[in-house]
Amino acid sequence: MSQPAQLRVIFADHDVRKVVLPSGIPETVDDLHSAIRDTFSIARDFRLHYKDADFGDEFFTLVSTTDIKDKDTIKIVFLQDQEATVTLTLTDVTNMTDHPSEEHFVDTSPVSSNDTILSSSEDSPGHHYQRWPVQFPIPRFSDLTEIKIQSDNERFQKDGTLLPTKDFIPLLPDILGKLAEAIYKYTAYPSSLQISEVAEALTLKHPCLKEPGSFKGSYGWAQCLKYKMNNFRSKLRGLGCPEVEVNSLKRKMTHDQYPAKNVKKPKKAEVNYLPPHAQGESSESLEKERVELLSEVMKRDNSRVVAQKMAKTFSLRREEIVKEAPAISDFMKRWPALFSKAQVR
Repeated sequence: MSQPAQLRVIFADHDVRKVVLPSGIPETVDDLHSAIRDTFSIARDFRLHYKDADFGDEFFTLVSTTDIKDKDTIKIVFLQDQEATVTLTLTDVTNMTDHPSEEHFVDTSPVSSNDTILSSSEDSPGHHYQRWPVQFPIPRFSDLTEIKIQSDNERFQKDGTLLPTKDFIPLLPDILGKLAEAIYKYTAYPSSLQISEVAEALTLKHPCLKEPGSFKGSYGWAQCLKYKMNNFRSKLRGLGCPEVEVNSLKRKMTHDQYPAKNVKKPKKAEVNYLPPHAQGESSESLEKERVELLSEVMKRDNSRVVAQKMAKTFSLRREEIVKEAPAISDFMKRWPALFSKAQVR
């Protein structure tokens, strides 16, 4: 059994605490992150930094728990909330059917922290609260898969024997399924580079799964993951997930009805691209909230009520922007509060 460990945790210059790890320092950064979060009940997203003696005890991002030991110092670095921004995108008038002479409005800003709290919970499907990690965390598979892989990892360490193809084929559904779910926590549309990073992380954590003769031993896994994510999105589309449903063929113009045409997906590092409505809400109920907002925004010293209603109607607003791409003038009439000083900040 591992010896207990203690770490000095810096929250701020005036706030330094101690955490006790009964089972010693965890094997992964994610496990340490969870232990810190649970111990101090941290709700905000954060990163862990450690002191590197090779650089005069400067702080660096912690990517492996092997870089720290008992009674070392780590630092909590909270991720800053991004300020709301308004982006104007000029569209070629020859490709527009409505409002041919006006700019269209594209909202590329993530929901603010207040909106997130008021509009949905972190367990709500379709919400991506985390940005793509520097080192992708491989999830835990089913018990039977973990037992099989661990035993073959030990054999690989001894004599370099890889897991035979006939042995890992039965494990594919579980491995690919868990990886697809883990990827979806960050994005429904991973790029080829991101897929490759996941495949490399898999073979790095479980070297017995390397593919002999391929680039970095993970090319085959990357190809399997691409197909798996396509199938995973198809299942989500069937369940009515807004983020992938917006790209279904039935929602495209007749001349655009093929999969690769005009795919709408989040831009880099964008969160809450097209979240579903909060539980118990519908487009009709949120439309009533929007109408009430038109009168609330005219009242003086009413910023709190306006902020609450804006947070509540966030999913409706995103749906309107992504699916309809309204002109700025029309959007300002429907959502005047969005252009107020308080909302822009």
